[in-house]
Amino acid sequence: MNCLKLITVILTAFLLSTTHASAQKASNPIIFADVPDLSIIRVGKVYYMSSTTMHMNPGLPIMKSTDLVNWKIVSYAYDTLGNSDALTLSNGKSDYGRGSWASSLRYFKGIYYVSTFSGTTGKTYVYSTKNIEKGPWKAVSFSPALHDHSLFFDDDGKAYMIYGAGKILMVELTDDLSGIKPGSTPQVLIENASLVAGPSVGLPAEGSQLFKINGTYYLFNICWPKNGMRTVLVHRSDKLVGPYEGSVALQDKGVAQGGLISNPKGEWFAYLFRDFGAVGRIPYFVPVKWEAGWPVLGVDHKVPDSLELPLSNGLIPGIVASDEFNRKKAEPKLPLVWQWNHNPDQTHWSVDERPGFLRLTTSRVDTNVLFVRNMLTQRTFGPVSTGVTAIDLSGMKTGDHAGLMLLQRNFGWVGVRNTAGKKTVVMVTAKNGTVTGEELPASQQTLFLKASCDFRNRADKGYFFYSMDGKTWKPIGGALQMSYTLPHFMGYRFGLFNYATENVGGHVDFDYFHIEPN
Repeated sequence: MNCLKLITVILTAFLLSTTHASAQKASNPIIFADVPDLSIIRVGKVYYMSSTTMHMNPGLPIMKSTDLVNWKIVSYAYDTLGNSDALTLSNGKSDYGRGSWASSLRYFKGIYYVSTFSGTTGKTYVYSTKNIEKGPWKAVSFSPALHDHSLFFDDDGKAYMIYGAGKILMVELTDDLSGIKPGSTPQVLIENASLVAGPSVGLPAEGSQLFKINGTYYLFNICWPKNGMRTVLVHRSDKLVGPYEGSVALQDKGVAQGGLISNPKGEWFAYLFRDFGAVGRIPYFVPVKWEAGWPVLGVDHKVPDSLELPLSNGLIPGIVASDEFNRKKAEPKLPLVWQWNHNPDQTHWSVDERPGFLRLTTSRVDTNVLFVRNMLTQRTFGPVSTGVTAIDLSGMKTGDHAGLMLLQRNFGWVGVRNTAGKKTVVMVTAKNGTVTGEELPASQQTLFLKASCDFRNRADKGYFFYSMDGKTWKPIGGALQMSYTLPHFMGYRFGLFNYATENVGGHVDFDYFHIEPN
C-alpha cells in the first residue's frame, strides 16, 4: 500500500469513527413526554428522579437511571392524597390542574425523602423510605401548603424548606419533618428573586431548588419576563441565610425550572423542562461549566440539541409500555406505567375476573367523560405516538359509553355508544360533539380502536380509527386539534374508560393496550 492510499484509509477511518461517535450522542429533549418539575439525585452511580403528575394516582412517581438518559418508573410515593369529592370526581367536583405539584427529592443519612404540596388539600407532604424502589414509604403532612418548595438538609442535620414566589422564604422543620418547628417564623432569604431578570416580570421567581456545593449555597428559580420566555435564575451565598447575589443563568427556548446534577466523573448538567404544547412539559438537559464559582449553563449559553451522554433506548417500556393484562400471581395488578385519572374505585375494576383482560364495570351514572371513575391512563409522547386496544363489548348495558381517550380538557375519544341495545361506533370531542360511525352488527362483540398523536413541530393533532378485525382500519371524525390547557395543566394521555348514562353494572373488557412510537 503506497503512502497516499495509507493516508486515505486512515482519514476515512477517522471520519467514520467521528461520525459514529457523533451519532452516539444523546439528544434533547431527554424525555419527549410530560415529565415536569424534575428533581434529581445521584446515590453512588444511580440516579433517581421525581416529577409531577398532579391529579393522577398513584402519585409522585420515582424514576431510575444509570446514565441520565434512559429512565424507568420504579415507585410512587403515595396511592392517594385523600378521599374528598374533588379527588374522587364526586358531586361535580374535580382535582384537574391541582393534586400534588412540584416535588423535591433528597437523600440524607441513608434515607430517601421526597416532598410535595397540594392546592387541593392545602397541605405539605413529606414521604420517606430506606428503599426508594420497593418502599414502604412513611408519610407525614402539615399545613400550610408551601409553594414550589425545596427540601434541604444542611451539614448540621437541620432540615429546611425554601419556598415562595417572588419573595423567597425559608422555614425550619421539626426533627421528624412532620411540621414547621414550633416557635420559628418564616425567614426571607431574597426579597425579590425576580429582580435580576429585569423590572418587568410576569411570572415571579418560583420553583426553588437549593443545593450546597463546595461550601456555597446555590438557589435555582424560574421566572418569566413579560414579552420574554421562561428564564433560569441562580442566586448564591456563603451562608444559608444569605445575603444572596443572583444572575440570569439561561434564557433560551423557554427551557427552565430545575437544578444541578453531577455524574461520577465530576461532569455537571442542569436538568430543566420546556413547555411543548399538547404533549406537555418535556425534560431537557444542558451541560454546565463552573466559572468563578458560578454554574454556567449551556453551550455558549444555548440549549444544545445533542449531549455527551449515551443514546436513548426510547421511552418503551420504562416510561410507557404495552400491556396484555396477563398477570402472574406474584405480579402487581397494574404495571407502574399506568395511572388512574383521580382516585380509582377499587371495587369496580379487575384483571382477575377475566384473566388476560382489564374489566371496567360502571358503578354510577355520569354525563361527562371527564368525571368518569376508573379511567386508566398512560402518557402520550413525541414526536409521534399511537395507542391501540381491543375491547369486548358484550357486557355493556343500554346507555353505556366505552372507548379509547386522548385526555385533556379539549379531549377526544373513539369508541362505542350503546343506545336502546344498538351499539354504534362514535368519535367524540369536547369542542365538536359526536361524530357517528357505523352501527355494529349484533354478532360483532369485539371492536379494535386506535388513537394517534402528532406532536412534530407542535402540530398537536390527534387522529382516531376503528376496525372490525384489527387489520383494516377506518378513520372516524376529523383531526382533533389538541391543546395544552391550564385548567388541566398536563400533557395529553391515552385513557381506557367505560361509563354509564342510564344503568349501572355494565362492563367492558380490554384485551390489551399496545403503545407504539409511530
